Amino acid sequence: MADTADVIVIGAGVQGSSLAFHLASRGAKVIVVERTVVAAGATGRSSGLVRVHYELLAEAKLAWAAQHWFRNWAERVGGECGFTVTGFLWIEPTRNRERLAANAAAHAALGVNASIVDADEIRRIAPMLAVGDEVAAYEPDSGYADPSMTAGSLIAAAKVRGTRLVQGAEVTAIHQAGGRVTGVSTTKGDFDAPAIVNAAGGWAKGVGDLAGMDLPIRVWRHDTGYLGVPASMPGRIPVVIDNPNGAYFRPEGSDMVLIGLEDDNQIGGSPDRDTSSARPDFELRAVERIVARMPAMIDGDFRTSHSGQDGLTPDQRAFLGPVGSAGPEGFYLDCGHSGTGFKTAPAIGLGMAELIVDGAATSVDISPFAYQRYLDGRPLVGEHGEEILWR
Repeated sequence: MADTADVIVIGAGVQGSSLAFHLASRGAKVIVVERTVVAAGATGRSSGLVRVHYELLAEAKLAWAAQHWFRNWAERVGGECGFTVTGFLWIEPTRNRERLAANAAAHAALGVNASIVDADEIRRIAPMLAVGDEVAAYEPDSGYADPSMTAGSLIAAAKVRGTRLVQGAEVTAIHQAGGRVTGVSTTKGDFDAPAIVNAAGGWAKGVGDLAGMDLPIRVWRHDTGYLGVPASMPGRIPVVIDNPNGAYFRPEGSDMVLIGLEDDNQIGGSPDRDTSSARPDFELRAVERIVARMPAMIDGDFRTSHSGQDGLTPDQRAFLGPVGSAGPEGFYLDCGHSGTGFKTAPAIGLGMAELIVDGAATSVDISPFAYQRYLDGRPLVGEHGEEILWR
C-alpha cells in the first residue's frame, strides 16, 4: 500500500524545502521526495545573493517579502540561514541611469532602502572598486546567505511540523486518474496525494514529461569560482552585480570572494552531467574580470571552482502555480527559476502553500508567474526595459 499525503513535493532544494515548510505550517501532510539529498542541485551551487533589485517589479516584491524572512530567520523558521549584510551594488553604464533610477524608485516605494549612487559615491561605499562613467543602484541592507544552510533549516523545520523527507528517491512515474494526479512511483516506493508540485530544478522538464507535459524548460549550466583576497584589499567587499563586466561577486567568509560570469553560459544538455569543475577557460575569464573591477585582486589567488545547473524558461522567470488545461489537475509548478530563485524562496513557498491549501495566494502575489503566460505568448518583461541576464 502506498503512503499517502495531502501534497507531494518533488525536489528538496531551497524552493521545495520552503514550500514544504509553509505547507506543513498550514497543517498539510507533506511528503518531499528527493532524488539524492537536500540542496544537492542548484541550491548547493547557488551564490546565495539576497537583494531586492530586479527589473521586473513582481520579482522585486517577492525578493522584498523574502528578505524579511532572512532578517528574522531564527524567529520565523529556526536554525540558521547565514544571512550577512554587506550592502549591494547593481552597476550599470551611466547611459542606463534613467532605467536604473526608475527601478530603484519603484523598489523604494515598496519600503526598500534603495537609491541611485554616482561614481564618486560608489568609490566611497566600496573603495576597492575601479569605477568609470558608471552609476549603481545601492541597497545598504542587502547581502548574501548560505544556500545549503537555508534549505537545511527549512526542511528541518518542515519535518518538525510533520513533513516526511524521502531522500535517494528518484521519481519514475506520475500517476493520474480522471484527468488529475493521484500519486508518484519512486525508486523508494509509491506515494499517493491529490496534489503534486514539480520543484525539481534542473530536472523539472523530466518531471513534466512524466506528467505528460512538454515544459519549455532547458538546463542552464553556470560556473562559479572562489579567489583568495589579498591583505592589501582596501575596505569591505559588498555584493556586486557588475553589468559592464558581465560578472557578479560577493565576499565568501573573511578571506575569499565568490565570482560568477553572466555570459557564455551553457544552455541545454543533461542535468545529470558532472558539475564538480568549471569549464577550462573559466579561471582566466573570471580573473580578468574581477581584476578589472577590483585591481587589488591582482595579488589574490584562484582557489577553486565548480558548476551548477538550474531550469531556464524562455523569459528567464519561474513558472509558479497550477498547470491549468495544459496538464493534469492537481499538478503544480515551482520551477524554472532560471538561476535567480534562492533569494525569493521564502516568499514563493508561502504563496504557493496558500494557493494549494487555501485556493489563493494572499500574502504575496505569484500570479504573474503563472504557466498560462507562456501558453498565451506573454513573456514577463521589466517595466522600464531590461537586458537578458544570462547570455
